[in-house]
Amino acid sequence: QWYQRRVHGHINHLHMEQVRTKYGDDGEKLRQLSCIEEEGEKRVNMAHLAIIGSHAVNGVAFIHSELIKKHLFRPFYEYWPEKFQNKTNGITPRRWLLLCNPMLADLISEKIGDDWPVHLDELAKLKEWAADPRFQDEVMKVKQNNKNKLAEYLKEATGIDINPCSLFDIQVKRIHEYKRQLLNILHVITLYNRIKKNPNAPFTPRTVMIGGKAALVLHGPSEIIQVRYN
Repeated sequence: QWYQRRVHGHINHLHMEQVRTKYGDDGEKLRQLSCIEEEGEKRVNMAHLAIIGSHAVNGVAFIHSELIKKHLFRPFYEYWPEKFQNKTNGITPRRWLLLCNPMLADLISEKIGDDWPVHLDELAKLKEWAADPRFQDEVMKVKQNNKNKLAEYLKEATGIDINPCSLFDIQVKRIHEYKRQLLNILHVITLYNRIKKNPNAPFTPRTVMIGGKAALVLHGPSEIIQVRYN
């Protein structure tokens, strides 16, 4: 620990020397931009240390990038505006469609040509086919083929049989309270209780799949996983 403190202190010393070249001995600016918090017991501000040691800083969406610039790390943005960027945590819908659903991508290309992967607004041309019963049937065949493939994969990978003609209710994302997996689980329990109460009611067959990961140190998400398995 003493070695870590020396390293942190040296990093902060070099950083503060750079800050002084812009702000001089402005105590408030030095305090805001330091990675060592001096109030009370000395401790390292890991967020500040990460910014100091990073080539670039960004949020996972435009709104988050703006929040860190205008509010959360505003002093650092004013000092290092070129370091703060925006990189959206995602992929383009056209690339997603091409890679994850090639059968649907091929069907779309048959109807409107091959320009839509470059010019996404070309998809608007599908409107003229929207009411075409034959095209609707072709789309539903692609959807069912994909469901059949997923059912076959799950059988091979897990040994679990699912009904490929059921409604696939799928939620896959990082597990956290605000991601609403617990709300989803409560909905599943509610549906199950309704079936138990009135098994002859006209229910739509449904296969629920919930996937994700959570940090072990987070109690809430770990409890959500336990509830899901129970």
